[in-house]
This record gives sequence, structure tokens and C-alpha cells, in this order.
Amino acid sequence: MSLDLSPEQKAIGKANFDQASGDLARQGRMRTLAVGGPDDPDRRDVLKAGLAAGAVVPVSAAVYFGYQSWKGNKAVRTALIGTGDEGGVLVGDHNPEFNEIVAICDIRPTNRKRIIEGEERGPRKGLRRHYGEAVAREIAEKRTYHTVDALLAEKDKLGLEAVIIATPLNTHDIIAKKCMDAGLHVLCEKLMAHDVSRCKDMIRYAKEKGVLLSIGHQRHYSTLYAQAIELIENGILGDIRYIRALWHRNNSWPYDPKAFNDKKFDKTYGIPAYVDSWWKEVPIEDAKELTPEKLKELAFADPEKYGFRDVAELVRWRCFNRTGGGLMAELGSHQLDASSIILGHVRPLTVSGVGGKFFYGRGDDPSRGNDREGADTVFVTYEFPGRTYYERDDRGHVVLKNGKPIINPKGKDDIVIVTFSSINTNEFENYGEWVMGTQGTMFLEKEADVYLWRERDKSKKGDTGGRDTKITVTTAGGGKAVMESTSTWGGGGSSASTGKAAGGSDWNSAVRGYRTEMEHFAYCIREWQKRGQKVSYETDGNGHLKYADILPRCHGEVAMADAILALTANIAMETGQRIKFRDEWFDPNTPDAPEIDFKKRA
Repeated sequence: MSLDLSPEQKAIGKANFDQASGDLARQGRMRTLAVGGPDDPDRRDVLKAGLAAGAVVPVSAAVYFGYQSWKGNKAVRTALIGTGDEGGVLVGDHNPEFNEIVAICDIRPTNRKRIIEGEERGPRKGLRRHYGEAVAREIAEKRTYHTVDALLAEKDKLGLEAVIIATPLNTHDIIAKKCMDAGLHVLCEKLMAHDVSRCKDMIRYAKEKGVLLSIGHQRHYSTLYAQAIELIENGILGDIRYIRALWHRNNSWPYDPKAFNDKKFDKTYGIPAYVDSWWKEVPIEDAKELTPEKLKELAFADPEKYGFRDVAELVRWRCFNRTGGGLMAELGSHQLDASSIILGHVRPLTVSGVGGKFFYGRGDDPSRGNDREGADTVFVTYEFPGRTYYERDDRGHVVLKNGKPIINPKGKDDIVIVTFSSINTNEFENYGEWVMGTQGTMFLEKEADVYLWRERDKSKKGDTGGRDTKITVTTAGGGKAVMESTSTWGGGGSSASTGKAAGGSDWNSAVRGYRTEMEHFAYCIREWQKRGQKVSYETDGNGHLKYADILPRCHGEVAMADAILALTANIAMETGQRIKFRDEWFDPNTPDAPEIDFKKRA
């Protein structure tokens, strides 16, 4: 795997990906890339860049995702609800020309301050760097709210049109519904909701209120993933049989108690035993303001369901089953979403796995071991349908009957295995997705780079392949794209990639998708306003959305499928079962949900 790739082999893999993209673009097969031709307006840009005629350049995200016609629109007036880690990432990547953050809301005082100032380094840039000192100070002093109700009470005064929700998982649905009740469009961070029943409730609410509901699985808007998937759809990898996804981190280094700042953090809630991004110190400022009594008062209608027992549970919400969804919800959902997209937006058939708390919480005092309820290690295996498992129409879409996919009798054995692992004790292999086909291998690394290697053709004597082989892409009989070994690369291939530049920052907004998902969300809002009607999720006779071009790519039903993948894996690990996914779970019009089915069985 990536563990034994030399720098030279990775360089070859990266250049192979660029070369394949360029070769296919010159054959007119890449929507994410533009070819400079006599009548192509993008040719002007090519020539300006000093590239040779026929070179390829990336199409902008706005053009590719269909929202290039923004000119003349005003930015959507947006409030950010939840100003912690993920809220900081979204503020750092948002484009003020599309989404103007006019107000913020958070119950934690330290979060409210951090979102204004931002970080010196990293993606959480803060409002001050986006809007300047005067505007940031005005938001901090006049447009900062401690509760959702207080924010919504002044929505008209603020001119609010939309909200971005980046709060703990157990509060997503209740906050989204309150905002939709107020007529606001909602972009909510992933995972969509704490359980599938709540996901279905959010979908029904959006349809009833006629507002947009978008969920932040950003890979749907990554130009890098889009380009990689175009190569896969062109058959470059051959027949895909296996995808290996992983997200490994090392949160096991001892925390130095001497580094604990008594003036900043509250010892009452424990000092970390390890440097762990989920088991954080509790700020004194938060502890003073958010007593258990105050938290109960701030909780929504059902404190047990939507509240926090103390400030430590709020700060460390990812560590508790009642408030978070664990590694599968926070990390695995992203990569299973990517795997589903790679395989043609299909649902899995089964899941099984093993997981548990194998490292944290050891010793006589659980708080000394960064104790948690959720697993610190997971390994799950899914069976996905291959390309021929279901009947497909001329456009490649799965054919539905009564909302259910039709199985192709000739393809019922076409199964793709997808595995996902996440550990907290080693990040030598960090995160990414390996896509393995009969003719080649692709590695998508950390949402920043893509590598491609060709398999050796054993039917041809002396054929080369593997990690050290350079490739070009040619057209075989029937117009099929194939990788060919070459000692030198073809022209212009290295100009094609939408990945990060050599030596560039790992955090590349252009390929990660956060900015794009927010821009497209704003575009959809304006398009529905131009129509002068409420948002419609109406489908055609084949079950496909009629207005898909002005709905978020990760709308409620897409995001619910991601939640089902992650949350059912948790159940499989807890019960030690191989679980078959039911079509009814994916239907928002039924009450069926995995957590209900397995509660009944228990």
C-alpha cells in the first residue's frame, strides 16, 4: 500500500494521473478539463498562460457544477450556528461574494471569540480576516447570539435568508427544523442526524416548508474527486473489485500535565492523559457560564435527547454515544460517501465489522485515560453492488420500480468489497481511498492528491506495469480507454491536474469542496427565488429529481444514505452481525430505520 511506495513511485503515480487526465481531455472525454480548440472560449485562457495549442486546463468549479451565472446576484445573508472546529473551517473557506456571514450563534463563549479572531495558521481563518476589523467587531458586539431562539427572533432585522449549522450531532435535526420553521434555507454539517428516523424527519420538513436542505459531505463538490471519478467512468481501472478506505490518526501521545493551564482550563473535568483532539480540556470560561443547570435551561424540548449533562459532555461530545456517532459518523461517513460515488451512487448490500474501545479509558481512574463510550478502533466491511448488479438506463442511471432498484439477473454476483478502518494510535498511513481494478490502481490521498498506476498485462510477453511504469492513455477497439506503458510521457499531461501544486499547502480550497458546496447552496437559493416559488423535490416517473440542477448535490436523501451506511455499521459492530440493508431504510416516506429494527429485535 502507501507504506512501501518510494517518493519516485509516488511521483510517477501523480504524473500518470495527470497524463491520463490530459490524454482523455484531448479525446473530449473529460468534463472537468477544457481543451483549447478554435471555437473554445477557454482557448484564450490557455494561450494567455503560454501553453501550447491543445493543452488542457481545469474547468472552474463553478462551470463544472453549474453555477457560473452568479454575476449580478447579491450574497445570501447567512448566519452560522455553531462556531467550533467545523464552523471555523466553513468560515475559513466561505466566499463572501456568495455567502455573507451576518450573524453567529453559539452557547460556548470561547467558541464565539475564536470564530471572530480565527487561527494564526490553518484553515480556521476567522471573520476578522474575511471582513476586516470593523465588520468583525460589529458582529461580535451586535450580531452574536447565545441561543437559536434569540437568533431567529431577529431574523427579519438581520435580513436572514439561510443558516449554516455546525453544532454537535445530537442537535442537528432540532436546530434545522427550527430554522426551516422560520422559512430559512439550511446547510447542515454531516453526519445528517443522530439516527435515521431524525434524518427522515428533516427531509419531510424541508419538503413541507419548501426550503433547501443541504448536508456538508464536501466530496460531492470536490473537483479533484470529480476528475478522478471521470477517469474511473472512462474504464481506466478496468473492473473495480475492491476499495480500501482508511482514516488513521495518532491521539495516543502522553499529555504533559505540566502543560495544563490552571488559569485557562478547569481541572474539575479532568486533565487529558493523551493529546487527543476529541477529549479536550474544558475552558474555565465555558464552565463558569454553562453550569449543568444552565445547560438544562438552554436545552431544547427534550434535554435528554438534545441537551448536555455538563460542560465536559458538550466540549467532548464526539466521545459519547448520546451526543455523537463515533468514528463511523465523523470520519467513515466521508469515505463511504466517496466509495458510493465512485461506484455510481449505489447503496451497499451488507455490512459487518469489529470495533471497540481498545486503548482509551484504561487504568483505575477512567478520566486519566481519555475515557469515552464510543469505539477508538473500527474495521468494517461492506458489500456494494458492481456496475452490472442493477438494471441501468441509457444514461447509466439505476432503473427504479416503485422507488426500488431493479436487480439484473445476469449481474447478481457482481459484488465490490469496500473496507474502512479507523484507529487512534498510529497515523503512519493517514487517510485516503485506494480504488483497485483489474487494469489499474488509484489512490486518493488526504483530499489533496491522486495517484494512478497501471497493472502489468500478463497476457503480453514483456509487458511492464506497476509502480515504476509511466503511462499514456489510448483508445482501444470500441472506443474503450486503456493505459499503455511508455518510456516518456505525452505532451501537456502535467497541465491537467486539479490537485494541489507541488509544494503547495495540503489545505487546498479548490479541491476540498467546502467553498464550492457553500457557493452552490447560495446559487440554488437565488435560482428558486427567481422562480418565485418554494423549493420542490418533485421526481419524475423514474424516481429522479426534476429540478436536480438547482438542488444541492448532497440534499437530504443523499445524506440520509450516508448516515445509514455509518450508523448501521455501528449496529453491526455492537451486535456482531452481518447486516443486510433494507430498501425501506432509504425511503424517507416510511418509518423504517435500522435503529428501530434492531431495537425491536433486542
